[in-house]
Amino acid sequence: MRGLPEVMCRPVAVAAVTGVAAYLGVVVLAGIRQERAMRRRGAWLTSTTGCGPPAGWWLLSWSGSGEPDAVRRGALSLVAWAVGWFLVGGPAGCGAGCVAAYGVWRWQRSAGARRAATRAKAEALAVTAQLPLVADLLAACLSAGAGPRDAAEAVGESLGGPVGDRLVRTAAEIRLGGEPSEAWGRFGEIPGAARLARCLERAGATGAPAADPVSRVADEMRAERASAAVARAQRAGVLITAPVGLCFLPAFLAVGVAPVVIGLATGLLQRN
Repeated sequence: MRGLPEVMCRPVAVAAVTGVAAYLGVVVLAGIRQERAMRRRGAWLTSTTGCGPPAGWWLLSWSGSGEPDAVRRGALSLVAWAVGWFLVGGPAGCGAGCVAAYGVWRWQRSAGARRAATRAKAEALAVTAQLPLVADLLAACLSAGAGPRDAAEAVGESLGGPVGDRLVRTAAEIRLGGEPSEAWGRFGEIPGAARLARCLERAGATGAPAADPVSRVADEMRAERASAAVARAQRAGVLITAPVGLCFLPAFLAVGVAPVVIGLATGLLQRN
């Protein structure tokens, strides 16, 4: 009779785990639908037909709010709590489930922060590597007689990547009637792209030739990238040399310093 409540509670825990697993499946499917809707709207914005928004565009109101990730974290924590309760049972199982849920929540939070930092770093490196080539291609298009918007659209569609996608979005905003200064300002928010955005905005507003200024910006970006690469190589050399020096330090002390100290100490002791 003593173990009867625990036996009765375990089916409840199994039902809870099953329900939460089903809920997680629904959340994952909702995330997939949101991603597809975002891609459809991106294709609509960059199209030239000017048609209305695609079906499912209302799902975008949920994107960027962080609600799906929060729901997933809460659901997985609830699963951990139910598993702890199912394995241990009773009040002790409830406590073990709470500890497991807290551990899972902390682990998901730290893992999410690490993934976000890794993505941001990878995107920054990709942007830094892509900007000089983008500037060269823009200068070539401008030299051929294209306007800033047409050059941005052509380069963005042919190149792709984070900078290319932003160029396509900027050209689409200007084509759809957006303010050019605001559109180029948003493009200039990319790290390292402020000078390029100012050149293109000035050329679009005044009609001044922008091929030479954009070419100079490309040369400056390439020089800055080379300097940054040299600095990273020097830093890597220092980081590699320091552990090697620490490895040789005991041998240096044993072979070079210890005999001198022992000799001096022996001489002082013999005098005394």
